[in-house]
Amino acid sequence: MRPFTYERARSPAEAATAVARQPDSKFIAGGTNLLDLMKLQIETPAHLIDVNGLGLDRIEATPEGGLRIGALVRNTSLAADERVRRDYGVLARALLAGASGQLRNKATTAGNLLQRTRCPYFYGTAQPCNKRQPGSGCAAIGGVTRQLGVIGTSEACIATHPSDMAVAMRALDAVVETIRADGTARRIPIAEFHRLPGETPHIETAMARDEFITAVTLPPPIGGRHVYRKVRDRASYAFALVSVAAVVQRDGTGRVALGGVAHKPWRVEAAEAELPRGAKQAMAAILDGAQPTHDNAFKVTLAERTLASVLAEARG
Repeated sequence: MRPFTYERARSPAEAATAVARQPDSKFIAGGTNLLDLMKLQIETPAHLIDVNGLGLDRIEATPEGGLRIGALVRNTSLAADERVRRDYGVLARALLAGASGQLRNKATTAGNLLQRTRCPYFYGTAQPCNKRQPGSGCAAIGGVTRQLGVIGTSEACIATHPSDMAVAMRALDAVVETIRADGTARRIPIAEFHRLPGETPHIETAMARDEFITAVTLPPPIGGRHVYRKVRDRASYAFALVSVAAVVQRDGTGRVALGGVAHKPWRVEAAEAELPRGAKQAMAAILDGAQPTHDNAFKVTLAERTLASVLAEARG
């Protein structure tokens, strides 16, 4: 690990100002992703800005009837919150499917959204990776691609987003709240927060360099049966081959978001009209245009079967 300097921010605006003042800097909260990347010298910030003391660790009701989740709420606390378990069960289940209990105790809401891909070629520093070093190429294309994306990919990157929490939040239409160094606040719909790779896979979100996440807002509960199903190579501490976050009503209508298949949580709202007809029809529409590789073509069938299982559970 390379040497770095350190400071503690005293307010969200101060944190944003600090990162704007020193370009080669990073925010740190739980550090469950950043510290690993620093040890491997994939991330090499010269300066760390500790944001743990900003009081953003509360879950509060909104005037509209939803919930406002502070950026520093730990994953364990969010999954255990009575309101989340009762009204946003898909989110609680997605959180508990992620990582381990020890990591969930440290990982934060904002950090979960911002975590970087677990593509082995991103972590393998001897291999070219456009996400790690823009313009160097993508060793994953033509390599071992079993874990990688089948839709929304590009000639520059076929990595997937690793978050379970973000998939559930995409199904729930969450909104990410941010602040910039000049005090400007923004509300970014989760659908627009994560980017597809295109020609710039190293630019992963819609956030500006000096932007700091303060909270994530959930809309009022929508009812229905909440299910999160994660299919992986082993029962715990593994990232999804395919995951399905679904909220299904009694008439078969609902919402579906997928993980493990794209560079961002994948949801196609127009395709959800096919849910009452069945998993095969719905998944054909959700993954329309998919370009799987020889190694990961099974994900298309796996996604359909996982959705069928989820719909069967949701309908009792």
